[in-house]
Amino acid sequence: MKVSKILFVEPPKNYWFVMGEYLPPPTSLLILAAYIERELPDIEIAILDCQAERIDWAGLEKYIESYSPSIVLSSGFTSTAYPCARTSEIAKKVSEDIVTIVGGIHFSFVPEESLIDFPEIDIIVRGEGELTLVELINSLNNGKNIVQVKGISFRHKEKIIHTPARPLIKNLDSLPYPAYHLIEDYIKHYHFTMMAGRNTRYMILEGARGCDHRCTFCTQWKHWDGVWRTKSVKRIADEIEHLNETYGGVFLWLTDDHFKYNLRGKELYKELKHRKCKEEIMLFLQARTDDVARNPELVSKLRDVGNYWVMCGVETDSTATLQEFKKGSSAQDAYTAMKLLSDNDIFSHAMFVIGTRRDTVESIDRLKQFSIDIEADFVIYTALTPFPGTVYYETAKKNGWIEDTNYANYDMAHAIMPTETLTRKEVQQELWKCYHAFYGSYMKNIAGVFSKNKLKRTLYRHMAGQHVLKKFRGLI
Repeated sequence: MKVSKILFVEPPKNYWFVMGEYLPPPTSLLILAAYIERELPDIEIAILDCQAERIDWAGLEKYIESYSPSIVLSSGFTSTAYPCARTSEIAKKVSEDIVTIVGGIHFSFVPEESLIDFPEIDIIVRGEGELTLVELINSLNNGKNIVQVKGISFRHKEKIIHTPARPLIKNLDSLPYPAYHLIEDYIKHYHFTMMAGRNTRYMILEGARGCDHRCTFCTQWKHWDGVWRTKSVKRIADEIEHLNETYGGVFLWLTDDHFKYNLRGKELYKELKHRKCKEEIMLFLQARTDDVARNPELVSKLRDVGNYWVMCGVETDSTATLQEFKKGSSAQDAYTAMKLLSDNDIFSHAMFVIGTRRDTVESIDRLKQFSIDIEADFVIYTALTPFPGTVYYETAKKNGWIEDTNYANYDMAHAIMPTETLTRKEVQQELWKCYHAFYGSYMKNIAGVFSKNKLKRTLYRHMAGQHVLKKFRGLI
């Protein structure tokens, strides 16, 4: 075949109601499209974001018919696996000649299962996709056997073939900026209303890939081979400036799972302090509590150059559970980190997990109180979810703990497993109780709505408007 057009698709899907109404740009597709555009300039590329363009499944089918692509590609997590598969199904309905490709963390971990369950998918790109996609396209164009392409899974003569894994890219600075220019017509629609307000332009950038920690519930470190790789700090600052000055990006989410203050904080401060963009941006970071706690000076410096929001995976107050998760941090780290963020007027965002095998009503009550005591500005509670590819998934699958195999429910808001003493329904009830304990106080909500902190005011007003407590109650 001859590949002349590639259509990257962000399919229709539901918002994660925990975060309220929001619309994120399709970051993974933007990164892949930019690389293909640079390396294979003769190929026409389009990105269709069905969310931003308000296109339903029927509209997607019409778009594919009119665009007539050689390849349709989508990428997703476990909770969006079905929309990705349906995208491939629609592409095949339009034309059997269209090559359907999917990628992302979920499909990378369960390629065999996915190719069996979804015959409409032709090829799965596992792991890091840039080099693999270019080599795959070149092989298709040149009529070569794709079995020589590393990092893919596909069917051949009723057998499923998994080629060897592809080595990771050594220099992330070699990647181009994400292809926001391909979605420039509707870039104004991207927003994270709960975090920054409806009219604050929201964009995402990637400064690093992977993590060198080994949390048992996390897919990220295994997906990236347990290695943490970063772009240079100058490249990160350049990209921040580029998104702000070229596209008007203000609320910028640095999606790195582990920011690493000690390795990048000082240099990022130096890079940004002389740039005009620091006066406009609201930089959102993700960091470990122990990393925040150990770097008070750097936390303060980054606040001066636009870091207004930090999310930390606190997870639990239980030392035993933290050890089970292989988290490597402590409950004291959470107290120290939240106070440090508050002292520097940085909005603190704490994540918690309930539903481990040893969890009881009493242990979850202690976690609820702990989550209030550390005085984070914003808290999200999640149900422990056995994502394929995690250590926890393998253990849960082997022991028969998984009761819900509908991937659409793997959103951390639905309880998937019981504990030793709580049924799955009871875990769901406890999750609602956690939210009610933190957000159900009338006086606390009033204080949040009228807080001096603009981000806190925005969040509490949005939480009230979206009726998050009511929605969690409805899951029971």
